[in-house]
Amino acid sequence: MFKTLMNAFKIKDLRNKILFTFAMIVVIRLGSQLPVPGVDRSYFAAWFAAQGGDAFNFLDAFTGGSFMNMSVFALNISPYITSSIIMQLMTIAIPKLEEMQKDGEEGRKKIASITRYVTVGLALIESAAMAIGFGRSGLLQEYNAINVIIVVAAMTAGSAVVMWIGERITEHGVGNGISVVLAVNILSRLPQDMNGLYEQFIKGKAIAVGVLAAVIILVVMLAMIIMVIVLNGGVRKIPVQYAKKMQGRKIVGGQSSNIPLRVNTAGVIPIIFASSLFQLPLVICTLFGFNPTGFWGEILNGMNSSNWCKPSAPQYSIGLIVYIVLVIFFAYFYTSVTFNPLEIANNMKKQGGFVPGIRPGKPTSDYLTKILNYIIFIGACGLTIVGVLPFVFNGIFGASVSFGGTSLIIIASVILETIKSIESQMLVRNYKGFLND
Repeated sequence: MFKTLMNAFKIKDLRNKILFTFAMIVVIRLGSQLPVPGVDRSYFAAWFAAQGGDAFNFLDAFTGGSFMNMSVFALNISPYITSSIIMQLMTIAIPKLEEMQKDGEEGRKKIASITRYVTVGLALIESAAMAIGFGRSGLLQEYNAINVIIVVAAMTAGSAVVMWIGERITEHGVGNGISVVLAVNILSRLPQDMNGLYEQFIKGKAIAVGVLAAVIILVVMLAMIIMVIVLNGGVRKIPVQYAKKMQGRKIVGGQSSNIPLRVNTAGVIPIIFASSLFQLPLVICTLFGFNPTGFWGEILNGMNSSNWCKPSAPQYSIGLIVYIVLVIFFAYFYTSVTFNPLEIANNMKKQGGFVPGIRPGKPTSDYLTKILNYIIFIGACGLTIVGVLPFVFNGIFGASVSFGGTSLIIIASVILETIKSIESQMLVRNYKGFLND
C-alpha cells in the first residue's frame, strides 16, 4: 500500500488528486469544530453524555464526532446516505427512474440531481426535528422561532456542503468522495476509543494484567480486521463459455469468462438498515422526552444495544437475536433488489454465452439464484459475526466503543477501493502497447 502511494506521488496529475483529497478532508475536520449559532455546546455535550444509552452513538460515529460537538456539520453525510438508499430502492419500484438509470450517463446525472434534492429535504426535516426537540429540552440558548430557523439553516447548509465536498473528491480526487468522507469520520473516533479502552482495562492495573488486556484487545481487533478483509474480498466465480459463430468469413467467440459473485454481496447495507431500524424509536423518544414504562419500556430497553449481552439483564439480549435475524433478512432483501439473475441469464443467452453444463435461459437463472442464496447466507453469517462481536464485548466487559464491525467493514472497503482506484490510474499512465516495442 505504501509503495503504491509512493509511486503515485511521482506522477504529477495523480499527486495533485491525492493532495486535493487530503485538502478536502482537512476542510471536513475543520468544519466539524465550527459551532452552530444559538447552541450551548458544553450543555449539549453534558446532555449527550447523560443519556447513558446509544440512541445517538450510531449517528455520532458516522459524523466523526460532529454531532456531539454540535457543529455546522452535525448531520454530516447521513442525509446523503439515506437519500442514496431511498433512490436505489425507488429505482426498482418506479419504472421512470429505472429508465433513467438505463439511459446511460445522462440518466445517471438526472438521478444524482434528484438525490441531491432529496438529501437537502431530509437534512431540512432532520435539523428541524432536532432543533425543536433540543429547544424543548432547554439545550438552545434561547428557544424562539428565530433561533430555531438559524439552527435549521446552519445544519442543512452544513449537510449540503459535506455532500458537495464528497462529489468534488469523486470528480477531482481519488476514490469515491462520499465513502472517503464517511471513512475519515469513523477513523477520527479511533483515538478516543483507544484511549477509552486504555483507561478502562490497562491504566492503573498490574503490569501482567495490563499486558494481557492489551494483547487480548490487539488480537481481537486484528482478528476482526482479517475477517473483514477476507469477507470483503471473497468472490465466487461462475464460469461462462461463449459459443463460436460465423461473422462474414471469420469465426468469432469461443472465449471463456466468468461472473464474479461477491460473498458479501450487500456490503454493509444490512447492518446499516438493521441499526437504523433499532435506533429510530430510541432517537424519537429521546428527542421528545418520552420515557415509557412497563411493556413498551422493556421493548425500548431491548432495542438499545448497550443493554445486550449483560449478565445482569439477559432478557434484553432477545433484541440481539432480532437484530441478527434482521441483518440476514436485509442481506437477502437488498441482494434481491439490486441483483437480477434472470436479466443476467437473458443477456448471456443473447450474446451466445452459457454456463458449462447448464442450459441457457431459465435453467441458468435458477442456477445463479441457487448459488447466490448459498453465498448470501455465508456472507450474512460473516457480516453478523463482525457486527455482533463488539456488542458481546461491550455487554460482558462494559467496553463502550464506537469502533465496531460496521465501522471496520466501511473502512476496509474504502481503503481497498481507493488503493485499487490509484493503481488503475497508475496502470493507465504507465501502459505500453505493442506499438512502443
